[in-house]
Amino acid sequence: MAGLAGPPGLLAHLDALIEYLTGSHRRAAPALVVFALLCFLPGFGALPPMDRDESRFAQASKQMLETGDFIDIRLQEQVRHKKPVGIYWLQAASVTAAERLGIANARTRISVYRIPSLIGALGAVLLTYWAALGFVGRRYAFFAGLMMAGSFLLGVEARLAKTDAMLCLAAVATFGALGRAYLGAALSTARASWATAAIFWTALAGSILLKGPVVPLLVALTILALMVADRSVRWLLDLRPLPGIAWLLVLVLPWFIAVTLRTQGEFFEQSLGGDLFGKLLQGQEGHGAPPGYYFALFWFTFWPAAVLAPLAVPFVWRARAEPSVRFLLAWLLPGWLMFELVVTKLPHYVLPLYPAAAILIALALERNVAVDRPTRLAGGLWPLVAIGILFVGIALAIVVGGRLVLSFWPLAFASIMLAALALGLLIAGGAERALTLALLAAVATQATAFTVLPRVDAAFVAPALAAAARNMPCRNPLAASAGFHEPSLVFLVGTPTVLTNGVGAADFLRLGGCRVAFVERGEAIRFDARARETGLLYARIGEVRGFNYSNGRRIAILVLARKDAE
Repeated sequence: MAGLAGPPGLLAHLDALIEYLTGSHRRAAPALVVFALLCFLPGFGALPPMDRDESRFAQASKQMLETGDFIDIRLQEQVRHKKPVGIYWLQAASVTAAERLGIANARTRISVYRIPSLIGALGAVLLTYWAALGFVGRRYAFFAGLMMAGSFLLGVEARLAKTDAMLCLAAVATFGALGRAYLGAALSTARASWATAAIFWTALAGSILLKGPVVPLLVALTILALMVADRSVRWLLDLRPLPGIAWLLVLVLPWFIAVTLRTQGEFFEQSLGGDLFGKLLQGQEGHGAPPGYYFALFWFTFWPAAVLAPLAVPFVWRARAEPSVRFLLAWLLPGWLMFELVVTKLPHYVLPLYPAAAILIALALERNVAVDRPTRLAGGLWPLVAIGILFVGIALAIVVGGRLVLSFWPLAFASIMLAALALGLLIAGGAERALTLALLAAVATQATAFTVLPRVDAAFVAPALAAAARNMPCRNPLAASAGFHEPSLVFLVGTPTVLTNGVGAADFLRLGGCRVAFVERGEAIRFDARARETGLLYARIGEVRGFNYSNGRRIAILVLARKDAE
């Protein structure tokens, strides 16, 4: 067992480093940012636009810039009234800043649209640290922030131009302020300050502009659980509800009024009636799953910190009457139960609850809870996941079609070795040191995964089609696509891209001018028949083969142009 426990010198240096970094906020906060960037940046700029949600968000933001309409949200000619406007404004601001800095092709550079998500993920890590300071000392608040930074789920959301990383930031700020108000009243230490109240109401308003009622609903469930436990909600008065609600309305009402007038109420009909209540009652877009789905995913999406959840459970049960534990449970459990009961399930829905889990684990570490058998068994996930990432990377390269760069192998080896050493330490009873090594393994594991994914070329068909369009003899061709209708193509090739069938693609080319048609093999017969019928003379100028991961099908797409456009 001593051999598995890791090099004593290395562990002593890590202990000293953590002791130094947690000696002050001025050192702890930058260290969290550096660690988070090590987790989030691999693959950030190299990963092509992902289908379907990321490309839909980015395309709608791009259209705001193209049209100058920052009220209504559209995806080509279709209204996109599923989510409020917050993330679109942030992405549009990011692109505008990039253009003013002289970054070339900023409007089709997906990494620019991901910057708000990266900022949101970094903010979520720092705010987890800040929120945890209300429950644990600085050292363990630092560990709570590290756990969020190392989690797979937040790492994925940091790399995608969507709402969820920024929503996590808003949620942690909201619950961090709510927790301070609750603990101040429960422990009779101090009334929540005006600054705390301002953070709460501002963050809540931000969450509404990002994703509507999700965070307010989680807050309501938390307050309801605490009301049942304490038989009182007088502590809420410390958050200055009257001026707070007025401030929240000042922030959110202007856009909601504007979009209601613009769409004649259609926004609320689609976002609440179609999107929110539709997800409650049925599995939308094939994303239905039974209760227990999030519990099963937790061990991987919150890896590596999830391994220490069994360590915290007995402690939490024993300490459930403590105000700090009671609040964290009220933050975590009612919302988790709600998401398990909702029919539509996607992994990122529970992300706003993960900071509560991180703080509970940090609280157990601070109390020096002994490592038990379930925790040692769970520790096997550390090396298993690291090994799994290695084999998944190899499989993607071989089966789907990709390249393994030289750095893949040392990164994979480092992640496996660090995870194995972490398991050895956990078996020996050193939970805190084991977590430290597991978090280092997480850096290597995320780098391993996101070294492979951007190079699985066959999975990214739209960039190849966009390159084919750029290689046309004429500049800036208009495009039509028959059969392949993924939003990443519209984002990369242009908003006017026509999504049609074989007949429509042939008619599109007949209109003349600088045009190109992408015709999937399944639509080629209809295209050719229409071309013969109308006398269209066309030439095949290329072919793109790949794998459409959105529907799990291998595809071949012909790149066609009029003969007079060759």
